[in-house]
Amino acid sequence: MRRPKVLVTHRQVQPVALERLQRECDVILPDVDFPTRANILDLCPGIDGLLWTSYKMKLDRDILQATGPNLKAVSLTMNGVDCVDLDELATRNIPLGHTPHIPNGAVADLAIGLMIAASNAIFSSREPDAHPCIQGSTVGIVGFGGIGELIAKRLQGFDVENFLYCGHSVKENAKKFNAQFVTREELLRRSDYVFIACPLTPDTLRMFNRDTFSIMKPTAVLVNVARGAIVDEGALVNALKSGKIRAAALDTVTTEPIPADSELFQLSNCVIIPHLGTATKKTRDQMALRAVDNLLAGMRGEAMPSQYFKRKTAN
Repeated sequence: MRRPKVLVTHRQVQPVALERLQRECDVILPDVDFPTRANILDLCPGIDGLLWTSYKMKLDRDILQATGPNLKAVSLTMNGVDCVDLDELATRNIPLGHTPHIPNGAVADLAIGLMIAASNAIFSSREPDAHPCIQGSTVGIVGFGGIGELIAKRLQGFDVENFLYCGHSVKENAKKFNAQFVTREELLRRSDYVFIACPLTPDTLRMFNRDTFSIMKPTAVLVNVARGAIVDEGALVNALKSGKIRAAALDTVTTEPIPADSELFQLSNCVIIPHLGTATKKTRDQMALRAVDNLLAGMRGEAMPSQYFKRKTAN
């Protein structure tokens, strides 16, 4: 029986996951550590499975078509699916795996660290100003899914006075934290700290923009542990420079790695780290192993342990 042929798009995939994949498949790896789109396209023809490891490069129609007719499954080593042409996959009836829930704890931990760093100017040469402290504050969470819920859970020991959240619907688990479901506008107007913990979708693209920042408190701190493109960076720069908001802490930006000449680097009230939300060995090992399990199941025609199904939108 022929062993499946699988393309792993980057060499930096976790060794424990690569070893599992190699036991059952013939694995193709790029010859370089940082392959270009052209490198990956050259390796696509004839593969049975695709393990996609980069959210920065688009898994679009051209790449999917380059794989040919044998492609049976695609799996991501990440939770977010915004880098994928979902319509093309659906047209070809190819299942997509991802890694929900696994990174939530690590991302929530980092979110709290960013909140503290930005609030207290820990990494800044500026003097801490008189501002609302975390104790007694109002915290707003945009997207009360797994990560949003864990942010609220982590903050239980900080004596936060109010938790607000917004999103598609009321969340039953929010009751455990006395979190109130409000409109996005009310959340922005009332919150001292605003966490972005929602996925990047057409609806959330540049959700935080000039109009958004004009609603927020001038003492508010913005923390983004989701996707950079949810924030209009030009509008954020203006808001930070003009004092429309007090500070921002970013684990992610629109272009990664962030250009060295980005104006965000010049602002003393902006903390930036290089997308470290899942950067623990345990988390990344578990994500990569789940991605491999998804891929193997999909190629066998079985249900994936963590298969992505596109959310149905109301008419």
